[in-house]
Amino acid sequence: MKKNQHYRQIYTQLLLTLFFSVAIGVQNTCIAATNSVKQDSTKYHHFKGKVIDSKTKKPLVFASISVNETNISTVTNTQGMFLLKVPEELANQKVTVSFLGYTSKVLSLSDFNPKKTIIKLETYIEELPEINIITKDANLLVKEVFKKTGVNYFTENITMTAFYRETIKKRRTYVSLAEAVVEIQKQSYTSTKTDLVKLYKSRKNSNYKKMDTLAVKLKGGPFNTLSIDVMKYPELTFTEEMLKNYDFSFGTSTKIDNRPIYVVNFKPKPAILTPLYYGKLYIDAKTLALTSAQFKLNLTNRKRATKVFILKKPKTADVYPIEATYRVDYREKNGKWVYSYSRIQLGFKVNWHKRLFNSVYYTTIEMAITDWKNNTSKTNIKPKDRLRKSVIMSEKASNFSDPEFWGAYNVIEPEKSIETAIKKIQKQLKKLNR
Repeated sequence: MKKNQHYRQIYTQLLLTLFFSVAIGVQNTCIAATNSVKQDSTKYHHFKGKVIDSKTKKPLVFASISVNETNISTVTNTQGMFLLKVPEELANQKVTVSFLGYTSKVLSLSDFNPKKTIIKLETYIEELPEINIITKDANLLVKEVFKKTGVNYFTENITMTAFYRETIKKRRTYVSLAEAVVEIQKQSYTSTKTDLVKLYKSRKNSNYKKMDTLAVKLKGGPFNTLSIDVMKYPELTFTEEMLKNYDFSFGTSTKIDNRPIYVVNFKPKPAILTPLYYGKLYIDAKTLALTSAQFKLNLTNRKRATKVFILKKPKTADVYPIEATYRVDYREKNGKWVYSYSRIQLGFKVNWHKRLFNSVYYTTIEMAITDWKNNTSKTNIKPKDRLRKSVIMSEKASNFSDPEFWGAYNVIEPEKSIETAIKKIQKQLKKLNR
């Protein structure tokens, strides 16, 4: 019993806590004032583009675009599109475009097309030679990755700027959309202190009228995306004790940023009944640093999996998860690695006791680090300014009426479906303001 309680506590911290509560009121479209910081008067250039596979022409999803000799970066969306904003003095700087399994490409921003640049990456296929005895045993390799945390990851505190997006869909229709730019006080990877978050700027829209009688709320906001930084928080995923519950095996090696990468597959041992993860770990062959982790939660045991997520639900409905997918990426700078992007995608089905049809909700949250600097002054965010881990972003202020809302901040380029949703929101707000 104590072991089950321990796992329940871990999952509640890591995965998300959802409130499925009865909605009161109708459409909620707030246009209140927004938390923000004053941006400087620096002029910025915008660069749009799309990253694709050179042969298939398919978009490369979550490819990284980094401005060389700076910490400015962004990622492509699920359609391979990106928007990069750089200060005017960096308009001729070079950028590196990279994607797991492809050869990276370095381009000059001065060569970008004013409207949209198509960037084609070549696939990389090459078997890696064995380096030492560790690489013959996938289990030993993974243990070594976590032993080298203090060597491979930043041990200084870092101040990060990040873009966070949270969406909830009822089947294919968006019913809630929240976005924010936040400051993160990223604590040392060897410290037990948790990261701190401050809200710079945010906007949201929730249309409860389209949610049946349910209001789906996500508890945790940006902290959920930070929690799957498995190198900072191994106690939530891969402690030495938890590693004993997994089987590890080697997959086909690959490459990212022109660096050879070992691929390790993992899955729960057959005898484990508690919902655990299965997926892939991407490990730098030279340093044995984890560069990316992509995994899912085993939802075979519906009853146990439901207890992981659902905090509150109506008595007249059964709610259970149908999808739980996770991804975290790291970026290297001067021989040290640090968190750069994470994404969580969950699906839930609601079966009503006295209805013929069920409801299906999908929620996606993602956060990308768009800039960072060493926190040499070792200052922390003041307690009164800190975002709480219990925050519900969809209840924060909004301002969808302004198409230039984000100003100079780098954001994840919205997908076409999200762009359409934003345009609808803006039209609604214009009507309300007439």
